[in-house]
Amino acid sequence: MHGRPRKAPKPEDEAASAAKAQKLRALQTQFFSYHHNKIYTKEAVELSAKLLEINPESYTAWNYRKLAVEHHLSQPECDPDSAKSILDDELRVVESALRQNFKSYGAWHHRKWVISKGHSSIDNELRLLDKFQKADSRNFHAWNYRRFVAESMNRSEQDELKYTEDMIYTNFSNYSAWHNRSVLLSTLLEKKAEGFLSKEKVLPEEYEFIHQAIFTDPDDQSGWFYHLWLLDQTVKADSPLLISSWPAHGSDVQLVDRCHNDSAFSPFTTLHSDSGSFPVVLYFNQPVEGVSSSTVTVESEFNKSEDLVWNPLSVSNSQAAKVWVTHLKFPTSELHCPVEVSVGHSKGITSTRGFQYSFSSVFSFKVHVQPTKKDSSQGSVAESILWREENFKAYGTQSEESIPILSFDQLSIRNDPEPTVSDWRVEALSKEIECFRELLSLMDCKIGKLTLARLLMAYDSMSLSCTNKLDHSDEVLELYSDLMKLDPSHHQCYKDGHSLVLLKQVTSSRESLLKYCSKYTDSVPLTICSPICLRLNNLSLSRVGAFEKLLWVQMLDLSHNELQSIEGLEALQLLSSLSLRNNKLRSFTALDPLRKLKSLRVLDISYNHIGEHSIDTTRYLCASPLSHLVGSEWNKDETVIGDVALINYWDAFLIFKELNLKQLDIMGSAIADEKFKSVLVKIMPTLKQLDGERLG
Repeated sequence: MHGRPRKAPKPEDEAASAAKAQKLRALQTQFFSYHHNKIYTKEAVELSAKLLEINPESYTAWNYRKLAVEHHLSQPECDPDSAKSILDDELRVVESALRQNFKSYGAWHHRKWVISKGHSSIDNELRLLDKFQKADSRNFHAWNYRRFVAESMNRSEQDELKYTEDMIYTNFSNYSAWHNRSVLLSTLLEKKAEGFLSKEKVLPEEYEFIHQAIFTDPDDQSGWFYHLWLLDQTVKADSPLLISSWPAHGSDVQLVDRCHNDSAFSPFTTLHSDSGSFPVVLYFNQPVEGVSSSTVTVESEFNKSEDLVWNPLSVSNSQAAKVWVTHLKFPTSELHCPVEVSVGHSKGITSTRGFQYSFSSVFSFKVHVQPTKKDSSQGSVAESILWREENFKAYGTQSEESIPILSFDQLSIRNDPEPTVSDWRVEALSKEIECFRELLSLMDCKIGKLTLARLLMAYDSMSLSCTNKLDHSDEVLELYSDLMKLDPSHHQCYKDGHSLVLLKQVTSSRESLLKYCSKYTDSVPLTICSPICLRLNNLSLSRVGAFEKLLWVQMLDLSHNELQSIEGLEALQLLSSLSLRNNKLRSFTALDPLRKLKSLRVLDISYNHIGEHSIDTTRYLCASPLSHLVGSEWNKDETVIGDVALINYWDAFLIFKELNLKQLDIMGSAIADEKFKSVLVKIMPTLKQLDGERLG
């Protein structure tokens, strides 16, 4: 533990361990007899104490003692003095156990339970903690218990902050002390206590404090973790903000009931809907709750705001999400109508940390409904997208179409009053960047490079709203590339960071994003209205992001990357065609965000790693039909399709049963045998084409 080498046991130590084990087994046999028969005599309780002295990790023994205490306290003859004596005995047993192992979860929990009874003096607890924290100043059990004791004593956060500071000066490498400091400062700033009214005063002083630890021992990670917390506090806005939407502010949306090649329609803003509705998407800078018809007003000629239902786009079924969606119904007759959306005009939208949405945000767009005459001769046209290189032609930057991505000011929501980046935040980040450039000029420090990369991106993110430019993205990409070589054990972490920065760079400007836009030139299916494809293929991406700038995308090529997850993709509510071909997706549970994409018609997940692993741990980390999260969705009658038991394919069933796919490609994956394909056909009656073959 913590870099302390293990010593080989001596023969006499092994003999002592064997004797201890024999004694423990004898005690356990007698103890379980008492426990099962609910015997709480003095002899039985004393035997449990002997057991805990040998093995403080015996949770059953601690729970038995709780039952024994409750039994004795409930007796008619038990007076306050007797109750105090019983609980004081418990405290002595706990202290004895902690001297054997002062990291015993059960012992610390039992002591907290005893003190919570209210019959024992709490004054001695801090003195006891001082003894244990001198023995091991990094014992997080003791620090957790200290927070409980300080709160019970109404001890001030300022006094505890001073104690934490003293412990840090004693040993800079004290993770628990740094963590406790972050907890205390968060509380003081939230309360706006005297001397802690604003981050502007507190955080710059904390940066100076942490520099002492980092520059004293750059190889120790405890100070770096605290610095990461400070950076998060510096850049994170307390109040949630609406940062993007679809339709974009000032855009013209063409709604048609049937797509066709017509130059009068912009491929970027034309949307096909066979349901008679289209989505309105709100994208916040952090997860929020409370988005409803009472907190969001939609004014249009064809919808009443109070009739709209807003749903969070969260794969965890949480009621808090960064992205929320509703659907506006539109008439079948020709229509030209403005729509205005007002967010936050009344209180109710809150972040998961309890901060209110405090800015009134308004965006507007125009809706053009254009009915078309249906040609019965076109009814047999196949729903087919061929993801071949020759079928895509670079869209080019020469286009002057009025489209969402060409006007980046339309992608940003205007808030009233408009929040501005505080000068102290920019100044603090600038000082930190200068400081760590100096450190890296003196030594080659991996975590120093990682911190510099985070600082540079935080600085660019703050200035992006003003300049639409990432000044340091190339440098950050180079830092992550260096880290992947220097520290291969954390390669995936750096790879994810590199991918997210690259996508921010791609989406940072009109010119940059258009370089990745191509026009699909082959025959376009009648329900695919946007032949413009955002091609983010062959970029070695291991993660996807920057979704707030991609809400307009209807056709997306993420093929030939290194994706193991598509988390966040559920925000792209217009997405109708998606290629995930040749990635590293290991299971169907990794495709969970697709369940939220109701417009998806074409999907290519061929040549991934699905089904290669006999034991896929992600199946057990994600929702299953046995989980309370999705239990309500599992129809107990849907256990067998044909002669195939669905329990063998429950994850695939839960993903695909909610999709209305017309075209699916799954070849090249280990699971794609004929039996599984037959299951897919029965799960999705809308499917017309599977692995390039037309279905009857």
